[in-house]
Amino acid sequence: MPRRILGLDPGLQTTGYGVLEATDKGPRVVDAGVIRSTEGDPSNMAQRVKALYDGLCEVLDEWKPNAMAVEQLYAHYDHPQTAILMAHARGAYFLAGAQRNIPVTSYAATKVKKLVTGSGRASKEQMQFAVARELGLAGPPEPHDVADALGIALCHYFATGNGVMGGARGATFTGVNMQALLGNGPEDEDTRSGSA
Repeated sequence: MPRRILGLDPGLQTTGYGVLEATDKGPRVVDAGVIRSTEGDPSNMAQRVKALYDGLCEVLDEWKPNAMAVEQLYAHYDHPQTAILMAHARGAYFLAGAQRNIPVTSYAATKVKKLVTGSGRASKEQMQFAVARELGLAGPPEPHDVADALGIALCHYFATGNGVMGGARGATFTGVNMQALLGNGPEDEDTRSGSA
């Protein structure tokens, strides 16, 4: 079976996903899109989480990835409820991965941005263009949730030895920030944790 990585940019209304396949010429996009929660009453958390879970299960069953990479939660002190709500979606995704024995790794958004663009504070537009460049796409992925998901999958691809640290084309990726990959910065203490 080909080595496939599913990247997820989790959201309670819209989750971006991107499936990369490792080839001898580098990573290749095999699918990307969004998973949306149900329409209707936004306070019906059970139905929203179930819709996200069911949508992810469809993607997992179709593409059978070997690994999942998910953006880590970031809680701002002014908006703790946002992180709590986002945790519902992440929990559903971790459960779906665990049920299929797929290892799940979390990456901080700053690490993903720094690795793919060279800056941990890159804008959504910078991420879109960097992901398009790295994956040889005709244009920036839309919406930005999809670009973020592909960026997370790329981060996992590089971090697990398929990119810069190994592989035929890895060393030619122009946007990869070696310092971010090798963990020589202050942002690295909270960048990688968790597995399902």
